[in-house]
Amino acid sequence: MRIEIRGRNVEMTEDLREMVRKRFQRLGRQVSELATLEVVLSEERNPAIADSQIAEATFYLKGVTLHARECSPEMTHTVHELAEDVRRQVKKHRELRRKRRQTRKLVGRMRGRPATT
Repeated sequence: MRIEIRGRNVEMTEDLREMVRKRFQRLGRQVSELATLEVVLSEERNPAIADSQIAEATFYLKGVTLHARECSPEMTHTVHELAEDVRRQVKKHRELRRKRRQTRKLVGRMRGRPATT
């Protein structure tokens, strides 16, 4: 899995990059090696907005694109919540694919059998 990390109005330190890589590394084992994850970290500079730290993730998988967005006052918490949201979406996507494959296999078996009356 390829991870692209960008920052808007945020200084991208190596610690911040490593934290994002570490959080999303588990997802790499569940998806194809060809999958691409784009993470955009930004900061809202308006002092009236309490949840100023924003993180967005776009996950490009074969046949589907998953997108998530999280906001909170701290960047570490935002990245953690974002990773959990994307993990949930990937899990749901995998379960749907698994159900679809099992249903097709079952229907194929049923079509191969003669009908009993």
